[in-house]
Amino acid sequence: MPLEKDPSGRRSVQVEVEVPGTPEEVWQAIATGPGVSSWFVPTEVEERDGVPIAVRANFGPGMDSLATVTAWDPPRRFAADSQDLGPNAPPIATEWIVEARAGGVCVVRVVHSLFASTDDWDNQLEGFEHGWPAFFRILRLYLTHFRGQRCSAFQLMGVAPEPASKAWDALTDSLGLRAAAMGQRRNTGAGVPPLAGLVERIGEGEHNELLLRLDEPAPGIAHLFALPMGGQVYLSIRFYLYGDGAAVVVACDEPLWRRWMNEHFPSVGDAGNVV
Repeated sequence: MPLEKDPSGRRSVQVEVEVPGTPEEVWQAIATGPGVSSWFVPTEVEERDGVPIAVRANFGPGMDSLATVTAWDPPRRFAADSQDLGPNAPPIATEWIVEARAGGVCVVRVVHSLFASTDDWDNQLEGFEHGWPAFFRILRLYLTHFRGQRCSAFQLMGVAPEPASKAWDALTDSLGLRAAAMGQRRNTGAGVPPLAGLVERIGEGEHNELLLRLDEPAPGIAHLFALPMGGQVYLSIRFYLYGDGAAVVVACDEPLWRRWMNEHFPSVGDAGNVV
């Protein structure tokens, strides 16, 4: 939904997704550290005397987001405040809501809001809205096919020159995944660490994206995307592998993937270590 403003100065955006599962199962996926880490970024829920007090999400080295829990009502709702826009910006209040629907599904709704007398923070607030749909597609796949399974994850980041379309073609060509089609089973080519799975989504134009449901090197999800920023294009591959053997696979394959990314799309400061 577009940015909403009211006379009190409250500005808010919200995004929602329908996912399979009971409210309790969905709550485990959005309100526990292991659950959130299974489709988003590595996340910990800090507790005091068994009561959640903070949520810490790690977007990479030195890039932690810390939110203080302000409401906790499982399996329906929780809320938290953070300073993700910077120390001089107004705090962001984030609310997560789970609503059960007929047919064994739930709607997950996230609302970000802040109070301000100017438009200075509107673009940043809208950025939250634009970022969730891709992660929510991963959440839906996780709850559909891997619900409750142990997850081991890692992310690669490389850099290429603009334009984004050319950088994206270079990534998918190098992987042997160019011209993928919805519902098609694809695998990486020669000289690339093994990866194979079903194409679940293709994003084109300004939103280059490829979402695969993997069966090799382990059951899981791979999410590839291109992000133009600062005159260059960041190329990312996220891996979420599931099951008791996933950690062993990650230990073997992650170094191979990092080496491949650094050889083909090197970045200053080894951005491939971003998780």
